[in-house]
Amino acid sequence: MHRILMISDNPDRSRGLARDLGDEMACEIHDLYGDAPARPADALLADVEDHSAEALDRLRRILAVARRGAPFVVLLRRDTSRARLFGLALGASKTLCAPFDPARVRDAAGLSRPEALDPCSLRSSEEARQFFSTVFVPDGPVTTRVVDTGTDFIAQAVRDTGIRDWVRAVRRFDDATHQHCLLVTGLAAAFARSLGLGERECHRLTKAALLHDVGKIHVPAAILNKPGRLDAAEMAIVRQHPDKGYRMLAGQGFEPEMLAVVRSHHEMLDGSGYPDRLKQDEIPDLVRLVTVCDIYAALIEERPYKPPLPGKEAMAILDGMTGRLDPAVVAAFRPVATAFTPHFPYDA
Repeated sequence: MHRILMISDNPDRSRGLARDLGDEMACEIHDLYGDAPARPADALLADVEDHSAEALDRLRRILAVARRGAPFVVLLRRDTSRARLFGLALGASKTLCAPFDPARVRDAAGLSRPEALDPCSLRSSEEARQFFSTVFVPDGPVTTRVVDTGTDFIAQAVRDTGIRDWVRAVRRFDDATHQHCLLVTGLAAAFARSLGLGERECHRLTKAALLHDVGKIHVPAAILNKPGRLDAAEMAIVRQHPDKGYRMLAGQGFEPEMLAVVRSHHEMLDGSGYPDRLKQDEIPDLVRLVTVCDIYAALIEERPYKPPLPGKEAMAILDGMTGRLDPAVVAAFRPVATAFTPHFPYDA
């Protein structure tokens, strides 16, 4: 769920509007004279009648922590020149005058009510989640035949529903591991189509993405689902998953290129990745493709410790990973990212 931060100098006064906005998304009231918010929000509202220099300074400090490029709307209880100058001084995206209709406030904040998901998208994503739940389990046999079947199903689902609805449907899952794997696989299927690959190559890339995190079934659920950032010891355990996945599939009939993706999808061109600190030409092309899908998916996912990044910001981070990611692969991935970004009200 996307998060609005409403900054108020009178929380009791603001509570009614916050409640109305909360019908569609989380709206948190922050007292202007309280502590700074802990993390950024998807949109910020200022419901402040105190236009003093102190109030302006406090708002600026809060915005420095919580805005990070998010829309910022100043609500004017009284439409005066001083109130409008207050919004201008803060760099507001928009100002709105009372009365405040919730739908109008959401539109101003770039958080219009999302369109309903097609039942086909929901059904397909749920069936894919069930596939992961039943096939990728500790000590369970993972066969090439079963994985090929799952690969074809997800590729067809993405073709039928489109990457936009696939991502929207998968984002609804609470289980972070299933959500991530299905996002990466769907993005890879769309990427293969965008690259104009033939059926065999599309299947190969989608299958590689489906398998890439299989080693996480050997990571304790308490760590995978921890509601916060991992400490150093927990991160060390998570970083074992590429090797565990590789050992799990080796000798089971999987192609060497699939095993390479499972083991090496966290390797970086500059040698800063893991587990083998591979560099440049040591990293196969298929691995490079899946790695970009993997990182992008992680950026647009919501976690208890971070909001999902808008698609444009996630793409900008990929663009900024010069020397670590293959720039040709990043550039080729852009059409996949923009295929759903303009349609997401949260990514406007």
